[in-house]
Amino acid sequence: MNIFALTQAEKNKRLKFRCVHRHNGLAHPACFDQANGLIEKIGYFDLETSNLNANWGIILSYCILGEDGEMLHRVITKDEIFSGEFDKEVCRQFCEDARKFDRLIGWYSERFDAPYARTRCLFNGIDFPLFREIKHTDAWKVARKKLKLHSNRLGVVAPFFGIKAKDHPLNPSVWIRCLSGNKDALDFVLTHNKEDVHTLKAVWHLLEDHTKIGKDSI
Repeated sequence: MNIFALTQAEKNKRLKFRCVHRHNGLAHPACFDQANGLIEKIGYFDLETSNLNANWGIILSYCILGEDGEMLHRVITKDEIFSGEFDKEVCRQFCEDARKFDRLIGWYSERFDAPYARTRCLFNGIDFPLFREIKHTDAWKVARKKLKLHSNRLGVVAPFFGIKAKDHPLNPSVWIRCLSGNKDALDFVLTHNKEDVHTLKAVWHLLEDHTKIGKDSI
């Protein structure tokens, strides 16, 4: 389990707990959760990057939206770009925020967002979440398997079901201006990023009862 998502009070409660197997709530988290009627803390996440490959690009921004509506986010700054640090601090903050959740849900995230973030974190010497530390679900895989549309892009799936998608669509010229630290461009990208996670959350709530949630990790 992800102990970083727990407060000190929650950790103490788990340590005092004893299940039928005579283990505490940290050693046997499933037993503790079942006994206390707890559910996973889920975050919907998305990255915006300067390039589709992590050895040629950087993370411009990320957003993680909680079920309670809390939005954790970070966008790169002009100073970070021109200092040569680039997305190092963005990576550090992403890992810190990701660890506040038990499960992250993304869109095409198994093939893009998660490996991209891991690559940039490893390059920057940041402690990326380890295997089994945070669970991960790629909602795109569910849509591909359970739906039959001409495309499984989020921008296609959401409007089809009447779910609001982006008011700030992908614009290559804006993404290019981000590399110069242009504040208007970076603000646009962050807004686009926020819209994506809100859309993702709504689409997942439509799909979640049509699949079995696995135990894959980020």
